[in-house]
Amino acid sequence: MRLENEVPLEEVKAGKFACVKGQHYSFFSLITDLSLEATNHEIMLFPPTESEGLLGDMLRNRDVFAKISLKPMLMLDANGNRMPVKTIPQHFSSVHEAQPSDIAMIFGDEKQDPKYFNIGAPLDMEDVPVCLDFSRFTERSNGIFGKSGTGKTFITRVILAGTVQRKAAVNLIFDMHSEYGLQARCENKGTPFVKGLKTLFPSEVAIFSLDPESTRKRGGSPDVEVTIGLNDIRVEDVMPLADELNLHSTALEAAYLIINKYGSRWLSELLSQEGTIKEFAENIGAHTESVGALYRKLKRLERFPFIKPKSSGKSVIDQMIEYLDRGLHVILEFGNHTSMLCYLLIASMVTRRIHARYVEKTEAFLASQLPEDEPKKLMITIEEAHKFLNPQAAKQTIFGKIAREMRKYYVSLLIVDQRPSGIDDEVLSQIGTKVVAQLNDDRDIQAVLTGVSNASGLRSVLATLDSKKQALFMGHALAMPIVVRTREYDEEFYNAVAPKSKGKTSKQSVHSAIQELF
Repeated sequence: MRLENEVPLEEVKAGKFACVKGQHYSFFSLITDLSLEATNHEIMLFPPTESEGLLGDMLRNRDVFAKISLKPMLMLDANGNRMPVKTIPQHFSSVHEAQPSDIAMIFGDEKQDPKYFNIGAPLDMEDVPVCLDFSRFTERSNGIFGKSGTGKTFITRVILAGTVQRKAAVNLIFDMHSEYGLQARCENKGTPFVKGLKTLFPSEVAIFSLDPESTRKRGGSPDVEVTIGLNDIRVEDVMPLADELNLHSTALEAAYLIINKYGSRWLSELLSQEGTIKEFAENIGAHTESVGALYRKLKRLERFPFIKPKSSGKSVIDQMIEYLDRGLHVILEFGNHTSMLCYLLIASMVTRRIHARYVEKTEAFLASQLPEDEPKKLMITIEEAHKFLNPQAAKQTIFGKIAREMRKYYVSLLIVDQRPSGIDDEVLSQIGTKVVAQLNDDRDIQAVLTGVSNASGLRSVLATLDSKKQALFMGHALAMPIVVRTREYDEEFYNAVAPKSKGKTSKQSVHSAIQELF
């Protein structure tokens, strides 16, 4: 596109949304690049000086101009039907900036349909909402990527709050840094703290805490205090820890030999063998060094106060499933237990068991075909996703399986990560919707564009993103990629999504909701 001379060039930015009016179709396009051109190369070699104003004006009227690169993303016919781009407009077609009506036509209107949720505004169109289609968003696993400090957590909060308000899915959030449940720190000096999901939706969100004291110090009360018995831990729960613990495959093979003899008591028996490892290894028919390595590495688990010698009472997993079945969102807070070893163990343990339960529920629904047997959509949010989904782990852990299943069993992932290049390419190609904030590493940029058409054009758009409050949204839940200034997570947002919220986080509120559901 050639820019008209009367339009200020500096008002046209990469990532903006433009419409091309063709003879039979309207083409909705992204501005991907800008450049300065001239009809004669010598004009650029000998430009007019400041004193030659008349000459400069004459050249700008015809001989020098700005060239704008447009990438058509979608086209509409005369009846307003959307379709993939299979042609291009002819020469001299007119181009205009997208209007609010164009944005609503393409991305939906939350006032007209509750499946849409406002996630921000296009560049230079502050009062025009861009909506995410939650009915499509929850159909697949999704990802939020960006380097540290770009606002990934705030974007995640906005999307999670939307799923709670719209009842698009029930959430299980592994909250490594205690940022989603109660109030959390904010870098904005004017607003040092922001509300969590429990504060906004006290009767719809439950907090399970591995560190109840930390939860209480932040002004809340956990609905369930999490304890795990050594008898609850299986070898499959230990396998994702292999890299973190530097465990060799022979050590894991030794673990299976211990299970053959002791069953669910395998770990407690192993950890009680101080000074008798050689005899213990001979007794089970394993190599002494392998058993010794397994003992030394797994001994670290006893340092976590929430791990007990034996579980007592009702299983925490069973309690979580009861809450999820009743449509209550579960946030598992880690408090001060922020080591990657703890996060990998708990997230893998919980997810593997819940996924197995959802497989059973799905098969029961397929057998009965009764609407009341259909499982609720479950979205599992994990941080530091590359630890679970790197090329080696993705083939072994439950998270790689869920990502590849594409919600076959009503379970999907919302992965939050700053190093997408560490995630397996096959998993990234299955991500339905990607939200990409600023990335600087070329490998990370290449990774997030895996499986995306027109990757080169979008790469140039990513290069122009601000370091905060801007992200490129693309994929299954949007009609076309678009750069969005993300919605502020502030009092205006709180009032919009939870106008009746009083900000209380009482344990009683969730228990009251459970009683009502009974």
